[in-house]
Amino acid sequence: MEHVIKNGSLSVVLSSMGGELQSVRDHENTEYLWQGDPRYWRNRATNIFPYIGRLTNEAYTLYGNTYHMAIHGFAKCSEMEAEGQKSDCITFSLMDNAETRKIYPYSFLYRIRYSLHKNTLHTAYEVENRDNKTMYFGLGGHPGFNVPIESGLNFSDYYLAFHGSSKPIQVGMTGTCFVSGNDRPFVLTEDQCLLLDHSLFDNDAIILKEMPSSVSLRSRNGSKSVTVSYPQMKYLGLWHKPHSDAPYLCIEPWTSLPARQDMIEDLANQPDLVSLEAGKTYLNEWDITIG
Repeated sequence: MEHVIKNGSLSVVLSSMGGELQSVRDHENTEYLWQGDPRYWRNRATNIFPYIGRLTNEAYTLYGNTYHMAIHGFAKCSEMEAEGQKSDCITFSLMDNAETRKIYPYSFLYRIRYSLHKNTLHTAYEVENRDNKTMYFGLGGHPGFNVPIESGLNFSDYYLAFHGSSKPIQVGMTGTCFVSGNDRPFVLTEDQCLLLDHSLFDNDAIILKEMPSSVSLRSRNGSKSVTVSYPQMKYLGLWHKPHSDAPYLCIEPWTSLPARQDMIEDLANQPDLVSLEAGKTYLNEWDITIG
């Protein structure tokens, strides 16, 4: 089921399936969100929970047992309950059930809260551990944005501007999209920018760490932009379909990384996963601002 929230600056359409964004339009009716052309990528803005990326053989261990989970977890393909909707905000929630416990052996409540503040869409992920044991998980966003945003421009007319000075590190990944451990510096221009070109993604996603907590998608030949801010996220994924002329870019804030190459991860020991004690609640917030 689709739901709409809006204010004087933005109109946003959301789906109860995975709590996924379907559309983000400004007051001039410009669409910023990728619209899911299956030739390239059929989704639009996947919410990732409880695992980011791929598991080796789609398997992991926990407390001596083996479980299986597909890429980016099960929240993306779960029908969620809409609650507390107002004109400019809405919350989606997912509780564990018999099917999720076969994949992920916890009692939990996962919420996604969306709210509009002028030209910013605020997203809050909340995880409540309702179990009697520590939960281990990863979560993040996977929104795709139209590139170009404005007619008459091309993908290569755009760049990413990273806010603040830093020396990002690119996480080493294998050709099958698992963590390799071969991290290396990621070179930006002198003004902290990455010029976009389709060939950047020929080896799949670029995953960064130690990067600024905000990045803007802009063109020197256009007036419209998107800024994604993720102050609590350790990693940022940048992606579009490899070896293609895909007219979109995913800007993905993540808490953790996929599995290591050829390793069946034990979630209790995998580095960077969120560790949430029994009865506790975890909150992580990030923003999409339309320029």
